[in-house]
Amino acid sequence: MAKVKVAINGYGTIGKRVADAVNLQNDMEVVGISKTRPNFETMLAHEKGYPVYTLTEKADAMKKAGIPVAGTIEDMVANADVVVDCTPGGVGEENKGLYEKAGVKAIWQGGEEHELAGVSFNASANYEEAFGKDFVRVVSCNTTGLCRVIYPLDRQFGVNKVRVTLMRRAADPRDVKKGPINAIVPNPIKLPSHHGPDVKMVMPHINIVSTAVKLPTTLMHVHTVNMELDKECSAEDVRSIFKEQSRVRLIGQGIGSTAEIIELGRDLGRPRNDMWENCVWDDSVTMHEGELYFFQAIHQESIVIPDNVDAIRSMMELEKDGARSIAKTNRAMGI
Repeated sequence: MAKVKVAINGYGTIGKRVADAVNLQNDMEVVGISKTRPNFETMLAHEKGYPVYTLTEKADAMKKAGIPVAGTIEDMVANADVVVDCTPGGVGEENKGLYEKAGVKAIWQGGEEHELAGVSFNASANYEEAFGKDFVRVVSCNTTGLCRVIYPLDRQFGVNKVRVTLMRRAADPRDVKKGPINAIVPNPIKLPSHHGPDVKMVMPHINIVSTAVKLPTTLMHVHTVNMELDKECSAEDVRSIFKEQSRVRLIGQGIGSTAEIIELGRDLGRPRNDMWENCVWDDSVTMHEGELYFFQAIHQESIVIPDNVDAIRSMMELEKDGARSIAKTNRAMGI
């Protein structure tokens, strides 16, 4: 069977990771990436063998930098079966007309609004909802992390309510324009935050309220999660459920910070020290007065990458069963 042709529109923090993950799959291939500047990322994409596409007015700058240009972004889209839009939040919306005109499917990231695609996707929670769809939005890193722990607990025990505080990194490690900040910033000051409603775009029945603050760090987000469950259970019961989730990693063994989780990623030999799994502190899983509490860390640069791959597989009807798609993606990526 011919491989699905995947184009990556935007080759930054998420785009380059999606491209590499797609490149590992045996049922899909990268037919092009788009960049607007001839920087180190563009050069490395070319060296990896990804065809580089750009805006017409940027082609000369690319060529002067020694980067061959395969064509315009319109050319790239026309050559694809599905486009993964990894452009900055708010920019992706402007590209929808391009995808519609070309008759290709498209995936957006969590920085765009749910209404743009009509389907907000998390592989663990609603894989089947994206099956055969033309447009899908993979939810944000924080929403992905919350869905991965809420969904299996809801299936097993039922979830009455979720209350979560997100301690957010101020900027990505590569971002020299934004931070880090020397402050703790309520984000937003007007409560609640948008993360709870975003979870409801995937699981509408979940009663969830979230708050968030920005902290002077660049490595990861941390969540304090509190759940009230329908059925009585123990902390060990919850740990057992988490251990069954291939994209949830229970951590301990002296790991007490996000810095040590990133070091674990390095020691595991992960590309870019990526942690694709939720990292739940084992010892934090606690039942207190009938309610569940735990801490989890979310690597914002990489956690959504496997879900993007599964979204492609669902939209292109390559695999009807979500669990089988997740297993296939995991094997290829080494999760």
